[in-house]
Amino acid sequence: MTRADDATAHVLARAGGPLRLGAGVAAPAGMLRLTRPDSTGEALPVWPDGATPSLLEEYQVAPVPVERAGETRRVLAACLKCCWTDQSADPWPGDPAPVELVLDTYRALIGRTDDLMRNWAIGALRRLHDSAWIVMADGLITLGPRCALWPVESYAQLKELVRRLPDPERTALTVVADADIVAAARPDTPAPDPATQASPVLASSTRPDTTDHPPSTPEPDTALHRPSTPEPHTTPHRPSTPEPHTTPHRPSTPGPDTTHRPSTLGPDTTHRGPSTAGRDVSAVRARLGGQAEAGAAEFDDLLGGYDERRRAELVAAFVAVEHAGEPVLEARFLALRDPALRHSLGEMLARRGRTLIQHRERWISGYDDHTAARAARLLGDGGDLPSPGGARSGGQGPGGPASLGEAEKAVLTLVLVHSVAIPRAEGVLPEDTWSSPHPTPVDELRRHTQVPIGELEAALRTLRHAGLLTQVKAGEEAGGYVPGPQFHRLTPAVRRRLQEELILAAGPHSPLAGAVRARRSAE
Repeated sequence: MTRADDATAHVLARAGGPLRLGAGVAAPAGMLRLTRPDSTGEALPVWPDGATPSLLEEYQVAPVPVERAGETRRVLAACLKCCWTDQSADPWPGDPAPVELVLDTYRALIGRTDDLMRNWAIGALRRLHDSAWIVMADGLITLGPRCALWPVESYAQLKELVRRLPDPERTALTVVADADIVAAARPDTPAPDPATQASPVLASSTRPDTTDHPPSTPEPDTALHRPSTPEPHTTPHRPSTPEPHTTPHRPSTPGPDTTHRPSTLGPDTTHRGPSTAGRDVSAVRARLGGQAEAGAAEFDDLLGGYDERRRAELVAAFVAVEHAGEPVLEARFLALRDPALRHSLGEMLARRGRTLIQHRERWISGYDDHTAARAARLLGDGGDLPSPGGARSGGQGPGGPASLGEAEKAVLTLVLVHSVAIPRAEGVLPEDTWSSPHPTPVDELRRHTQVPIGELEAALRTLRHAGLLTQVKAGEEAGGYVPGPQFHRLTPAVRRRLQEELILAAGPHSPLAGAVRARRSAE
């Protein structure tokens, strides 16, 4: 693959989650390959020099926020306890665990059993699934691809966390035992012989071995925007949190994100020194269901010429602009203040299809216009990269779409019209800003959209998780929604394009809209 292909692959992975790889296809530079037994696999980006977004804490930079971050981290901890049954092996891929066992573990952790707590836990499971921290299907949960990014150095901390988690109190199951549920999910495990099984009524629930574990961090950015929509980021992310950006970054408790990124999950809170890409996960880790293999080094030629201090400054600035929730002050990072280091930082970002965006004395990263356009075309054609066997975006979470649906676009447009376009026309909002203190009430959205209520709620949830909308409270009132932190990551060209789309949406028959259409047809 060429360097342009690698950059496009990173854009697809950041926008839509881990890339699916064909049998024998190598991961792009700077990515970890998770190989399945049939030689197919998934690829997801690794952080340079073993750093994680938890590095933001050292510089007191706020990461991308994660919805109900505390609940999400606790639920991820419960998943880890139930799925990491063999503490002598790496956490990923672990073993499948029934959803009810995870929920029971979460209840034991928080000491509450009411329905509200259950609903919050189920919501957290959905967020973790969407940001690839877990995979939830058919009533079972397994650890997701982002868990393979936890550094080896964090395993002891993860094990201690899991050891301290309480065991769930589960009554005897009257239908199917946990062991039978998990066995049925294994394609290579024969179904249990009823003659050798105890009566289902007497079968007590089995617990996975729980003697040690904790987690890490999702990425902030979660979705690739097309020209007419702003760029999202889950999370990833790795939850910056459960991002989650994905994204999938916290000391002793898991949680995105990430997220996302997310804030983001992660046990590792200290930046480590120079290393090759994916040093923490470079050894091939053979496990039941898959193994993790480090890809080619990505930044060694750029960072190799710097001493340890400047190299660490470059990596810190890279993590900050990629995973911060807001543009970061250049005064806090030498690599942003120094023009030579800032040029090297720009080259690092370019290799991942990103670019530096300046907001006066603050900086943040966003998708490079040309690479984003190429990635959008590939998504339209099915998401295959021009490489042997191809690579396909995994979407927003495992198997989900990387772009917004019609309902999400309609709801986002309404919020932009009411929170940005109208205040701007009234002169109460500056021309070139997409941050707004004027929330759009939910009642206003319900009145001005034909989207059914259920789809509206789902669209708002998707947009919140992507960082495209933020829910705010307005004193005693219900508040509403304003543009989210991802709007800080728009390049000048995308901001201009979005402004034109807003004009066409708000006043399609106005003279200004006619001028926009005329200019576009002439191009």
